[in-house]
Amino acid sequence: MPMPYARLIPLLLALAAPLAALADTFEQQLANGLRIIVKEDHRAPTVAHMVWYRAGSMDETNGRTGVAHVLEHMMFKGTPSAGPGEFSRRVAAAGGRDNAFTSRDYTAYFQQVPKQQLSEMMQLEADRMRHLTLDPREFAHEIKVVMEERRWRTEDRPQSLLFEQLTAVAFQTHPYRVPIIGWMNDLENLAPADARTWYDDWYAPNNAYLVVVGDVEHQEVFQLAEKHYGPLEARQLPVRKPQDEPPQLGIRRLTVKAPAELPMVMMAYKAPVIRNVDQDVDPYALEMLAAVLAGHDAARFSRHLIRQQRLAVEATASYDSTARGPGIFYLYGSPSEGRTAAELEAGLRAEIADVQENGVAADELVRAKAQLIAGQIYKLDSMFAQAMEIGQLEAVGIPYTLNRRLLEKLQAVTAEQVQAVARKYFRDPQLTVADLDPQPLPPASGERAPSALRH
Repeated sequence: MPMPYARLIPLLLALAAPLAALADTFEQQLANGLRIIVKEDHRAPTVAHMVWYRAGSMDETNGRTGVAHVLEHMMFKGTPSAGPGEFSRRVAAAGGRDNAFTSRDYTAYFQQVPKQQLSEMMQLEADRMRHLTLDPREFAHEIKVVMEERRWRTEDRPQSLLFEQLTAVAFQTHPYRVPIIGWMNDLENLAPADARTWYDDWYAPNNAYLVVVGDVEHQEVFQLAEKHYGPLEARQLPVRKPQDEPPQLGIRRLTVKAPAELPMVMMAYKAPVIRNVDQDVDPYALEMLAAVLAGHDAARFSRHLIRQQRLAVEATASYDSTARGPGIFYLYGSPSEGRTAAELEAGLRAEIADVQENGVAADELVRAKAQLIAGQIYKLDSMFAQAMEIGQLEAVGIPYTLNRRLLEKLQAVTAEQVQAVARKYFRDPQLTVADLDPQPLPPASGERAPSALRH
């Protein structure tokens, strides 16, 4: 007989303690400001090495959108001591893998290699932290790659295009309104000097932190970090000015016409994110609301809108409680054949209204908690996921040491709090709605991902 969900949650939280015992965490800061966070996990002879920069697309300026992501590509194009592509070739030769990713809040680079190769990874990463070549010919080539990536990932994908347009309307002033990959016109006009300025502004040890997770001894990692990163000099960082989004004064609507098989509706409600782990309540309740609505196969959207009413072929909810900037709670989906986007919007609204009026049942909340907390805990079984967890929390200003406290706060959410946030934040003055009006599809072109795609 399956274990009741009410008994499963305490068991899941208990499992987090052995995981923490397997992976002790230590920290040190170099004189140049670089923080070193080491999590020892001796279950396999490998190591994840990640460098995180506190600079993402939200730090860009108008006319230079996309430069954070372009610079990420250029970081693989060589230094005076390691030519174009040599970084990744050496990682592969060491039996490892590497990649990088740019977000609104940060840019990060990683390698996962046998533990004996950690010193070489540090040497390579420290080298490109300060000595990037930024050759104009390589830049010209990479800009074309990024523009093709934008076409393939956004402009040729109706759901991505709708999300991009929705976000641009939901935010009027905050830089979250800009796509991470940048606007095409800006990409067409970016110059090597723009990338150089971004690199000089933000790629400094005092604007970065190093996360190492794996079969290592923390003192040895600190010594290696001092050897490779210690000689790099701290630099004056640009002053970040507040970028607060003004209050929304009424519902906003837009329609996007694009080739697609099905219509789609996306709804974006302004919502808070975690600013104080202990004192905040609403972000945790919103996480739980998302899980109640769409967190598992038996959640409300799947049960009501897809299976019972046959109103939608897809219906889901999405909310991230951690971000440097403002938050949004998304509802979206595609209507079934013969049904309209307006009908689906009404169906999504009806599900929220039901929570507002009637709340959520105790067993429903317990199941949502079990699913949500299990996902948070079990992902930490991977060394790479552990490093990601540390890095992402730190990037948004949440100390990684509070990870277990975040789980405890999720566990403590009550049905009354879920109902309260549904009533508080799901109101038209805080809503932006985007409809996809499907246009005829072009003939199949055999599209494939552009080469050198890093995400």
